[in-house]
Amino acid sequence: MVTLHRQVLNQMGEQICSGKFLPGEILPAEPVLAEQLQVSRITIRETMKSLSAKGMLEVRRRYGTVVLPRSQWQLFDPDVITWRARAGAIDQGLIDDLMELRLIIEPNAAKLAAKRATEDDRVAVRRAFKAMERAVAGHGDYVAADLAFHGAILTACHNQFVQQMQNALSAILRTSFELSSEVAGGPARSLPMHEALCFAIENGDPAAAEEAVLTLIKRAEKDFEDRATLNRTANDQPV
Repeated sequence: MVTLHRQVLNQMGEQICSGKFLPGEILPAEPVLAEQLQVSRITIRETMKSLSAKGMLEVRRRYGTVVLPRSQWQLFDPDVITWRARAGAIDQGLIDDLMELRLIIEPNAAKLAAKRATEDDRVAVRRAFKAMERAVAGHGDYVAADLAFHGAILTACHNQFVQQMQNALSAILRTSFELSSEVAGGPARSLPMHEALCFAIENGDPAAAEEAVLTLIKRAEKDFEDRATLNRTANDQPV
């Protein structure tokens, strides 16, 4: 069950990400926000604390609560990533940065997983792939299965720092997968590439794992290009 604090936090976070409240802007006072959102001042105060901890706000004495520039946000925070996606704050710059981050992390993670995966790890990767197959056939949530697949690979790295980053990486990957899945036929096209990655990890082949994940990321980049073209075409249609 989503608490009232979480509801208000999500609402305010999305509003900041969407640009309703711009950097440098002073938010309405707590009593005003409480009245606008029909919640208590305590809920507003807790929300402001949470957003401040994420680098989105700063409470300045005798001045007010100020929206901070994006450069100060905790961009790896799963909430911030999710809010940016929900608020439609996905531009080409963000997509390019997402793809660059995937290229930095995933090929090396795949190589490590191929070297270090235990039998249980390989079973988890294969199980997640089977869930992706079922989802493509219309039985299940494809994005959730895709996340489970890549999460199993990150776990199979057996690297404490990669595992510590997994929540943030999962939120980043979710944004990428949701955008890719909006392109018609995208999940079905990527399925053989995921299977190649699964085979490479099962066979303990780091080079093949790296090649498979690079192919996957290139496919995702192509899906983003197709999505952008479709959006431009739709926007150019006469009304």
